[in-house]
Formats: sequence, structure tokens, C-alpha cells
Amino acid sequence: MENVRPFPHQADHDGLTRRAPHDAEAENLVGGVIMHDASAYLECAKVINRDDIYQPAIRLIWDTVGGMIAEGKALHPVTVRAEIEKAGRLREVDGGNLITHLGADYIPGSMAPHFADQIAKKARLRRHFEHATAKQAAILTGAADPEVLDELDDKHREYETSRTSATGPTHLTGALLDWGPFFATDFGAVELMPGRLLAPGQQIAIVGDGKAGKSLFTQEWLWRMASGQPFLGDRAQNPIPLLYVDAENGHQDIQDRFTSYGAGPGRMGLLSYASFPPIRPLDTAGGGQDLLALVRECEARLVCLDTVSRFISGPENDSDTWLNLYRHTLLPLKRAGISSVRLDHTGKDADRGARGSSAKTQDVDHVWELRAQGGGDLLLRRTYTRTGIGPDTFHIVRQARKDGDRYLPGQTRHVIATYDTAEQAPPGSDQDIISRLDAAGVPLDAGNRIVRAKLTELQIPAGSDKVSRIVKARQARAAKRSPERSPDPVQETFPGNVPRNGSRDGKTAGQTFPGNTEGTPGTPPVPPSPPSRRGDGEGTAPTGTETTPLCTVCETPLNTDWANRGYDTHLGCDPTTGSHPTDAA
Repeated sequence: MENVRPFPHQADHDGLTRRAPHDAEAENLVGGVIMHDASAYLECAKVINRDDIYQPAIRLIWDTVGGMIAEGKALHPVTVRAEIEKAGRLREVDGGNLITHLGADYIPGSMAPHFADQIAKKARLRRHFEHATAKQAAILTGAADPEVLDELDDKHREYETSRTSATGPTHLTGALLDWGPFFATDFGAVELMPGRLLAPGQQIAIVGDGKAGKSLFTQEWLWRMASGQPFLGDRAQNPIPLLYVDAENGHQDIQDRFTSYGAGPGRMGLLSYASFPPIRPLDTAGGGQDLLALVRECEARLVCLDTVSRFISGPENDSDTWLNLYRHTLLPLKRAGISSVRLDHTGKDADRGARGSSAKTQDVDHVWELRAQGGGDLLLRRTYTRTGIGPDTFHIVRQARKDGDRYLPGQTRHVIATYDTAEQAPPGSDQDIISRLDAAGVPLDAGNRIVRAKLTELQIPAGSDKVSRIVKARQARAAKRSPERSPDPVQETFPGNVPRNGSRDGKTAGQTFPGNTEGTPGTPPVPPSPPSRRGDGEGTAPTGTETTPLCTVCETPLNTDWANRGYDTHLGCDPTTGSHPTDAA
């Protein structure tokens, strides 16, 4: 077996140590004692943080113990093991064997800070080594521009300075305001971020029902922000690094949507997207640490949580859940100057805002409510604001084009609704056809038959499904104008959304009344009224019937109101066969 080289355990370990300096023994001792002693953890936390720990298993123990202390749980290797097992990460600590080993023979708590100091020194040495390696890699890959190297140096010094000021009492005194620079700052001159929905460092909530399209709107908004494109009539700004944390949408939906916006490989800008990340609940200390570590890795200046209720462990109606979310996650983000956007669902009563405890919106700077108005029309309204900066309302049109069931690449967008929005709508889209029907004078409450006939006359191709959608959208607008009809706004469905009024088997009920769409409850039929016999004076003969519109089937008078709405037959007359009931007149 001389031709087989044995696995060089020690050689690789030594080589790894040379590449990434760390003190494994000190980390193991600290990992063992903090599972027994909360005060030892707190003392070590004054010297090191999770990023200083090199071994992933010890870092997991550190995170778990920190979360347990924040939640007031009792510490012991057995309880720590149970928490890690609950998170499904026991394999990362050798199936629990590492916890048993470290917890059996541990140092006194008073000695923990000494070993934490050794870990901190090795971590600082490791960061210098990694910085030198990054510079060397930049040179070897041809990126030897002095400005690039200087930028690497600046980032390294900035991080080291922040680490130095984050220990000892200076991390507390740093919160004290320096009055001179404070009053010299013009906070009113703060420039809003692209889209004008929030300012840098602010936190907002976007709420709406399940079919309003919150994710559709927010994904396009943040993608355009990350790629330096304008949005909602705002001018383009420099790209902003963002992190979208998603526990709601499947991968196919994500791909379909971003493709429909015009995104794709090489066109994602500075957008980082975490799909169903294995982070702990954000209303716990461990979850807050997980998210902050992800934010630092992406160097994000804005974080989006879709949907926020997917990232909590406490009851949604319990105010403590949202207070813990703020304390463990949102407060550290705000302190670091990182903006956040969280998506949320409305309750059964949409007028009361987001569902759950009222405490969930007490910490945000703005609450935006997104409502579908039908036909792709959206209303984005600010229902709460702490600062009052920026617009309060956006009237938005969601435009899209489809080829069968798939949305065409680059043809989906959200724009500010204006009088010339119709000119911006892609040709053949629902909004484009609706605008052309409006321009042709077709009544808003016209049914499928009249709309289909008009589209044929205008030589506008549209299938039955599209005609049905367009009729519903226009009738929803008519219903909003008339108090006698109940509005039922319906919007065009997008990837990942379910049709609002669709049946489970995909079938729709038959048409119930001319002018009403399939599947929509209709108004009871109104029998035609006879022509008025009121004259213009005593003894005056009734008005002649030659001006009264006649049914094209039975050639008897039509009700005037009925005719004015565009109908040329009685309710019971069939223009296809020419048949009509005996009492049609």
C-alpha cells in the first residue's frame, strides 16, 4: 500500500491553522463554561462576539446560549442540547457528543474572560490575515487598481475601529449625543430612498390582503432600487445593496416574477435573496443574531421580511411577540442605520389594518396599506407615519402582458396612474384594452357580449378569459361609482396568486343577466316597460312609436333605459335562432 497516501489529519489541521489563525482550545473551554454559567457568557460577550469564534460548532453553542439567556431559560448542557435539537442542527455538534464532552469538564466561570481575550486576539490576527489575502487575490485576478486596494484598506480599518469602540464602556457612551454636530445636522434635508416610501434607516410595514400583490409590488420596487432604476416616477439613484428574506414564495414564483420585471442573470444589481433561510425566530436573541450576520455578509443597507409572521415564534396576537421582535432584531438594525421593510397581512376587517396585536406597528416609521381596485389599479395609502415626510398616497397601475399562462419577460411593471397611463400600457394588455373601450364610449357595466362585439369591431384580439377579466374590471369601476351596486374589485392574477373569484374546479356559473359577467351574482331581470302614454296636454294623442327602439328579433318596443344601455333585444329573445317567448312584447 505504499502507493496510497494516508489522510494527513495533523498536516491539514496545521495547514488550516496557518491559513486561518484561531485558538481551538480556548474556544472549547469558553463553549463548555457558558453552557453552565450565564454570567460567564455575559462577561465573555464584553470581549468577543460570535464572529470572533472560528469553529462553527462552538459558534452554534454561543448563539444558542445567548438566545436562552435572553429568554430567561435555565442553562445546562442538557437544555442546550435540547434547544439545538429543536432547531434541527444537532448534527453540527457531532450529534450532541461535542456538547457532552465540553460540558463534562469545564473551567470556573471566573476564568472565562481570560480565554475570551485569547479568542479575541486570534480573531483580530485572522482578520488581518484575511484582509491581506483579499488584497493578494485582487492583485492576482487583475484587479490591482490602487483605488480598489485602498477601498479594501478603508473597509478593514473601519471594521477594526468599530470593533474597538464596541467593547468596554465606550459602546455605551457612544450613544450620547454630541450637541454641536447634532444641531448642525439638517434632518429635513434627508433624501428619501428610491420610490419615496421611506428614508435611509427608517422601518416601514406594507400591509394588504392575500391577493393585493404585496410581494409583486415590493419585489419589483427593491429590484429596481438595487439595480439603480427609477420607480413610481422617482428619479434613478445609485444602486443600494439589499437583502430580501423570503419564507413565503416558491422558487418558480420568484423566477417568473423577476423575469417578468426584466430581471435575470447579470441584471440583479446589488440584490441578495434568501429563500426560506434556516434562521431562528426573529423574536428571539438567536434569530436577531442570525439575521444581523446575514446582513453583514451581504453588506445590506435595507432588509425586507416577507412575510413577517413567518419569522416569529410567539403568538401573533401577543404584544410581547412584537416587542421581542423589535428588541432582538429591529432595534439592532435601526441602531446600525439599516432600513427595513416588512410585509404583513390584514385581518378580517381590512379597515383595522394588519392582523394581530396593535403593538406590531408601534415601532415602525410608516405603515403603508396596499389595496387592489380592480383592473390592475392599486391604491397605496399611508395609514400611519411618525415623521410625515414624503407623499401619503400613490395611485398605481399594475401593467403586464401574457402569452398563454406565462407572463412575458420585461412586460410587468408598476407605474403611477396618470391621465396618459393608457399610452404607457403595453399594447394588448388588459389595461390597454380597457382604455380603448373607454375611449370608444362602451358603458362600464356592459357585459361580455357587448364588449366582445366591440372588440371585434375595433379589431382587437382577445380570448374569452381576457374578455371576462376586462368586463369584471370595468364593472368593478362602475360599481364603485353607483351606491346601488356592491363593488367587487377584481385584479388580474400574477405568478403565485390565485384568481380572486375563481371556483375550485376552474368552472364558472352561467351568465345570469345581460351586462353581468359569468360567476358574478346578477341583478334580478327587469321586465320591459310599455311606452309612456303621457301626452303634452289634455286630449293630446300618445307619442308615436316610430321613434321608440324596437327589438331586432320580435320587432316590438324596447324599454328606453334598456336600449340606452346598448341592448337591442329583449331578455328572452335569442338573436342566434330568432326565437322569442310569446309574451316578449
